Amino acid sequence: MSLAFSPCVLIPCYNHGEGMAGVLTRLQPFGLPCIVVDDGSEDATRDKLVRLAAEDKNLTLIHLPENSGKGTAVIRGLQAAAEAGFSHAVQVDADGQHAIEDIPKLLALAEQHPSALISGQPIYDDSVPRSRLYGRWITHIWVWIETLSLQLKDSMCGFRVYPVVPTLKLAQRVTLGKRMDFDTEVMVRLYWQGNTSYFVPTRVTYPLDGLSHFDVVKDNCRISLMHTRLFFGMLPRIPTLLFRTSVPHWARQQEVKGLWGMRLMVLIWRLLGRKAFSLLLYPVVGVYWLISSTARKASQNWISRVRQQQVTQQLPVSSNLTSYQHFLRFGHAMLDKIASWRGELQFGRDITFAPGAEETLNTSDPRGKLLLASHLGDVEVCRALAQLQGSKTINALVFSDNAQRFKTIMEEMAPEAGLNLLPVTDIGPDTAILLKEKLDRGEWIAIVGDRIAVNPQRGNHWRVCWSPFMGQMAPFPQGPFILASILRCPVNLIFALRQQGKLRIYCEPFADPLLLPRADRQNALQQTIDRYTRRLEYYALLSPLDWFNFFDFWQLPEIKDKE
Repeated sequence: MSLAFSPCVLIPCYNHGEGMAGVLTRLQPFGLPCIVVDDGSEDATRDKLVRLAAEDKNLTLIHLPENSGKGTAVIRGLQAAAEAGFSHAVQVDADGQHAIEDIPKLLALAEQHPSALISGQPIYDDSVPRSRLYGRWITHIWVWIETLSLQLKDSMCGFRVYPVVPTLKLAQRVTLGKRMDFDTEVMVRLYWQGNTSYFVPTRVTYPLDGLSHFDVVKDNCRISLMHTRLFFGMLPRIPTLLFRTSVPHWARQQEVKGLWGMRLMVLIWRLLGRKAFSLLLYPVVGVYWLISSTARKASQNWISRVRQQQVTQQLPVSSNLTSYQHFLRFGHAMLDKIASWRGELQFGRDITFAPGAEETLNTSDPRGKLLLASHLGDVEVCRALAQLQGSKTINALVFSDNAQRFKTIMEEMAPEAGLNLLPVTDIGPDTAILLKEKLDRGEWIAIVGDRIAVNPQRGNHWRVCWSPFMGQMAPFPQGPFILASILRCPVNLIFALRQQGKLRIYCEPFADPLLLPRADRQNALQQTIDRYTRRLEYYALLSPLDWFNFFDFWQLPEIKDKE
């Protein structure tokens, strides 16, 4: 069944008459039809709701004869929404604790993913009861077990957008919890049904005079029984849950991390220091290595290629070259990332230059430069470069969706970092003009040359050049190299590899400027990319564990039709 995107607001209400007028007032700027389900409230609340409905023609009021629980009220409201022709319903609690102003963010995501459940991901202030926080973490862990995934970040937030048809289909097929167990169960079962969830960070405040209907004994028992049902329901679904999705392109992969995880890492770092914290990497990386089959297979394939190339090229075969060590090296790169945020990477002690690298960088040169990097080694070296005397402002082009969390945490933890992130989805004329202005001011641009964009940039064709890399032809993006030729600036290759316990910066001139003659452009472009891939392979064989492309690098992703 396909419906045009048509949202409404759904508010289950039980004895929250005092706050309903304020909630409805905050909702007015959005102009959304509102369905209020009175879940058997006392006469005082019922009378106030009747008066509010009489004053607001945009409000539909439904009375349930007796209190049946939030779950029952929500399903009844969704039925009314379906009858009225709405495709989605924004659930808002009646106590006013939700940041209603974030509704446009939730709806934008719902329109982008019409079959998904869109949920708030709470950001709490000091008003939250500690017992609630601890209880939520217990539920988070159970939900991750029940879905065999970390994708559901918060299953208890009552601020969410339901896709009406899939949710009612689920409610017709299974019996859902009717009270405080409803929010979590419906999200888990929708995930089982194939309707995933997306999350929007939103602030949640607990009013000082707020009315809570949580019964410590009864509701905790209901929640415990719910998790028991879900756990045993998960067991026969294990194969489906483990293999429910095909291998995605790197930019579509759901990373096992989030802002809360990054903040937690920084907090532990502050309390324990790097040496103590690095010990935690071993079990954490071990678990990630076990559960991340796609990344593990990509790592094992990479190591096999490295050994083959080292033998073919008569190079020393690297010792300690295992998939687990590969993952562990990536974990240590994350520690370098935190050290970079905190300004703890220092030249001499933590970072050294390979012969000729410092002279190639030449921070005293007033011209703007393009640093052509890759996902080989620690690109966080750009943060350290900003500490050099006479350093330049460094602008790093990054894929927008995957960069958002990193950009947010950088702004929180190190606003003075000296590294400007420029999120882009593709490289077009606007991007080129912006970068040319920065180069004219003497700033530097950093861009990676080893990953293609998330979507084809010309019709249904990837703008790539196939070039030999590690014994097989691999697709490399044309965009960074075409951009470099347009900008007419010096281009340097840069790599930061961890060797002998330190980050070692390699930098060599690549072009000044990079020329792609119009008469022989495609051939010149192919030769340029071939030259890049030869140097990438050379440095990769110097430090194979610094390769951080944990996907099938030698294949193009499948092109999906746009919805």
